[in-house]
Amino acid sequence: MQNILNLFQGIATLAASDPKIIIARISLIFLGMLLVYLGKREILEPLLMIPMGLGMSAINAGVLFFSNGQQGNLFVDPLITDPKALLDILQIDFLQPIYTLTFSNGLIACFVFMGIGVLLDVGFLLARPFLSMFLALCAELGTFATIPIAKALGLSLNDAASIAMVGGADGPMVLFTSLSLSKDLFVPITVVAYLYLGLTYGGYPYLIKLMVPKKLRAIKMPPKKASRAVTSGEKMAFAAVVNTVLCLLFPVAAPLFVSLFLGVAIRESGLKHFIDFIGGPLLYGSTFFLGFLLGVLCEAHLILNPKVLILLVLGIIALLLSGIGGILGGYIMYFITRGKFNPVIGIAGVSCVPTTAKVAQKSVNEVNPEALILPEAIGANICGVITTAIIAGIYITLIPAFLK
Repeated sequence: MQNILNLFQGIATLAASDPKIIIARISLIFLGMLLVYLGKREILEPLLMIPMGLGMSAINAGVLFFSNGQQGNLFVDPLITDPKALLDILQIDFLQPIYTLTFSNGLIACFVFMGIGVLLDVGFLLARPFLSMFLALCAELGTFATIPIAKALGLSLNDAASIAMVGGADGPMVLFTSLSLSKDLFVPITVVAYLYLGLTYGGYPYLIKLMVPKKLRAIKMPPKKASRAVTSGEKMAFAAVVNTVLCLLFPVAAPLFVSLFLGVAIRESGLKHFIDFIGGPLLYGSTFFLGFLLGVLCEAHLILNPKVLILLVLGIIALLLSGIGGILGGYIMYFITRGKFNPVIGIAGVSCVPTTAKVAQKSVNEVNPEALILPEAIGANICGVITTAIIAGIYITLIPAFLK
């Protein structure tokens, strides 16, 4: 029997593990399969969930014995720090080079952000700058309010700020912030972020129905007064100026800012080959490896950390509060304009581009097919990306200084 177990080491390591590890491994194997299924059905984002689910199942099934009798895998070792040991492991674990050279330093998050920049038309923001900024700031409620809640639940300030960034609904931003502030928990925080971001499309419509009655959801936005279109030169100037100012104010988050606005500038430059590369192979390749590596990092010891359950609860709270804050911002604009503003637009300030803008438009169309709110929603949505990046820069800059 022992010889058979030695032949199939995945089963042998399972049999030799503590009961907690056995349950955790089996649970994560089936959770990975569930993510693949939900991704295939497009209930969750398939671009992330399919590679993440397969990686999660594989890492928990593919555990083997090493020559020293210890258990391990041939995927990646995220905890290794000794330079000599790192050089050795780079030649053994097949995902270690990708993790070490693109993941642990935030490069893969910057690649994704660059791709997002290529997809953003900041003309919607520049056409309504004050409205977009106001709604985006209101939709950051979860990013701020989750910190004291997390502190009350026993998390450190660094960990609290990292999980609060889930309220910004921007996966690369959560990854970058948690890598800077909370390296020990960046894997569960980032996994929680991406799992919950996939739920925004399914969950936010119910929040809209709960907070906004049909009569208000049906409001048609008044036609915008005729004005000249925002030129590509103005969009490039906006990207250059805002990027420079933000890098000057928050140098620690400069890689994120320059990645986003470089993408915007390339979009407006009309450089087709760059646009096709950054918005295609770079963005989708980075998204694939981001999802796959996050799945592979979800090994059994992860869910045995008692903080993971707290992170799961706080992630939901952060996204819920941000959605509520956005809708409250929409209500404020409704009263300011004396009933001429559709409060549903406020939820688009949550920066899950373009999901929340599409959710807002879909919710409105269910009660009034003739109501078009997408231009205002996209402006708030794009501004939400920028405000979330600014908040990430503030947290990464100020929190370490505050703790000194």
